[in-house]
Amino acid sequence: MDQKSAFEKAVNESKELTKRPDNETMLRLYSLYKQATTGDLGEDAPKPVMFDFVAQAKYDAWLKLKGTLADDAMAAYIELVAKLKSLEE
Repeated sequence: MDQKSAFEKAVNESKELTKRPDNETMLRLYSLYKQATTGDLGEDAPKPVMFDFVAQAKYDAWLKLKGTLADDAMAAYIELVAKLKSLEE
């Protein structure tokens, strides 16, 4: 299976987890997904409003991955989902 197919499989598996990961892990999944599928957060991307804490956390998490290659983000996402699945067993 190529990496893109493995990534798509991991995305589907992440939606089927029986235990919801903690917020930090959810942010990690979100930011890795965005980096893998969209790339770097654009310079012109609007910053979330000050009191939208969820949007701000997502923005910050994605921004931290700036410069990470899509393939590296996919690999990290696949690894994280595999780890989460193993914790459910």
